[in-house]
Amino acid sequence: MTEQTTTLKRTLGSFRLWGIAVGLVISGEYFGWSYGWSQAGTLGFMIVALAIAAMYCAFIFSFTELTTAIPHAGGPFAYAYRAFGPTGGFIAGFATLIEFVFAPPAIAMAIGAYLNVQFPALDPKWVACGAYIIFMTLNILGVGIAATFELVVTLLAIFELLVFMGVVAPGFSWSHFTANGWAGAESFSGLALPGMFAAIPFAIWFFLAIEGASMAAEEAKDPQRTIPRALGGGILTLTVLAIGVMIFAGGVGDWRTLANINDPLPQAMKMVVGNSSGWLHMLVWLGLFGLVASFHGIIMGYSRQIYSLARAGYLPASLATLNRRTRTPHLAILAGG
Repeated sequence: MTEQTTTLKRTLGSFRLWGIAVGLVISGEYFGWSYGWSQAGTLGFMIVALAIAAMYCAFIFSFTELTTAIPHAGGPFAYAYRAFGPTGGFIAGFATLIEFVFAPPAIAMAIGAYLNVQFPALDPKWVACGAYIIFMTLNILGVGIAATFELVVTLLAIFELLVFMGVVAPGFSWSHFTANGWAGAESFSGLALPGMFAAIPFAIWFFLAIEGASMAAEEAKDPQRTIPRALGGGILTLTVLAIGVMIFAGGVGDWRTLANINDPLPQAMKMVVGNSSGWLHMLVWLGLFGLVASFHGIIMGYSRQIYSLARAGYLPASLATLNRRTRTPHLAILAGG
């Protein structure tokens, strides 16, 4: 193989890498995290989320050092291979591959279920299949196009979160947020600790998969400069959004009604503006961009992982072939779908 067919094209700057990092995770700001309230309460979960944010900040700063030192499409696979040899690389590479290949079907079905609510005649399974076809094609067309699209939908998803906070702000009350905030109790005690530990997985939901941006390292221009800016800015963005979403959603009414549902943001907004508000309909529609951003970003991630494993000889060599025109791993993109 020539370099033209085995070397990825360096086109990504800090801003688009930031879009990939945030986009991979942004759907977690919309749903899933509120189950932590049912375990720890609003205040208990806030403490847990801040602790997890601190952990992820430390992790990302350490991860950034590895990514800039070894800018490789395999991400964790490359780092483990360098440190522990072929066996360590194999374990880390395939563990990462499983994570990124098995996540998109769930998100695709969520997109299908969401559109089925708006258009009952649509079969969620066919919508999910259509989502795969559309976004795999977009990834094949070129990393520049794919990353720009990811940036746009990520910015729209962030804009919608900011709109949510602004719309519900008039109905916010700190007393609502703090009521029964320690796992159902008004004050902290040791009885809140089991619930706080049980809420840890839901706090991780705010940040899970941001490390996938490292798999775009081979396509980054000047990775020693762009990657630290992108990942550092990404973790800061996600932390600020997570805190804002939690506080504003929990302060508009009885947060316990939002603790065990998949759509806490629309339900929280409904408490303030009612069922027929145009703001609510806009939130429901633009909320789809959060799912799309994560789905599209994870497709980018799994394709680079398959490509790097194939290039290293762990998967068929044909999967490391790049499209001659777009310089994207088209066979790896298709293989993961």
